[in-house]
Amino acid sequence: MTIETNNQTPLAAIILAAGKGTRMGYDLPKILHPVAQKPMVQWVIDAVTKAGVDRTILVVGHGADEVKACIPNCEFVLQEPQLGTGHAVDVCKETLADFDGDILILGGDGPLIRAETIAQMVKKQKDTNASATLATSIIPDPTGYGRIVRDDNNRFLAIIEHKNATPEQLKLHEVYPSYAIFKAASLWSCLENLEKNPVSNEYYLTEVPAMMLARGENVEIVNAVPPEDILSINTPEQLAEVEAMLQSRLDATVESTL
Repeated sequence: MTIETNNQTPLAAIILAAGKGTRMGYDLPKILHPVAQKPMVQWVIDAVTKAGVDRTILVVGHGADEVKACIPNCEFVLQEPQLGTGHAVDVCKETLADFDGDILILGGDGPLIRAETIAQMVKKQKDTNASATLATSIIPDPTGYGRIVRDDNNRFLAIIEHKNATPEQLKLHEVYPSYAIFKAASLWSCLENLEKNPVSNEYYLTEVPAMMLARGENVEIVNAVPPEDILSINTPEQLAEVEAMLQSRLDATVESTL
């Protein structure tokens, strides 16, 4: 079942899924590790499909052929070498050259994403005519996440990666769980001017919303992500934790239909 978003703007999804997942323990592409009877990335694909996307592009790298063989109904773009999230999106530009609409970007290792969250982002993007709409969450332990910095009017100002944050910014608990929607034309324009981060030597997609603000464009926030939904999977322990959460959701759905 597709969620009704009343969105007339075409919507494409780019799912970032090129990582190797070295901490998972064996040589299977991370996004193919099974979680509650599905490859973890399939949960993400199912959510964007339910939210009504018109096209789904999977950015692949490690084990690309294996991923293509296992995951149906997607377009695939190879990221090689892997130079960060900004680069991962930029390699999709040719595939989406004729696409005029909004682009939803999210990670392939976050299977707890809900279609309802995406629908809220789509609505905010449409209602405010924003160049970008970010989902955020307020969590007890923000370690490792990009922090959301707001201005004196409580408006979005920037996303600061954990490794680049000041001691004061590290105290912030509002985080960016890597769900964003961008107007395609504004996104590609910013990526053309995106510079490598001097600390990591990678291109960060998280720099793009602040670039849009600097150009006078509108960036919105939807604080719509329950804290328990943002956990991504990087270790076997996290996989087990997410699997338990997903199984609990499935059990609740079955019980509600009885």
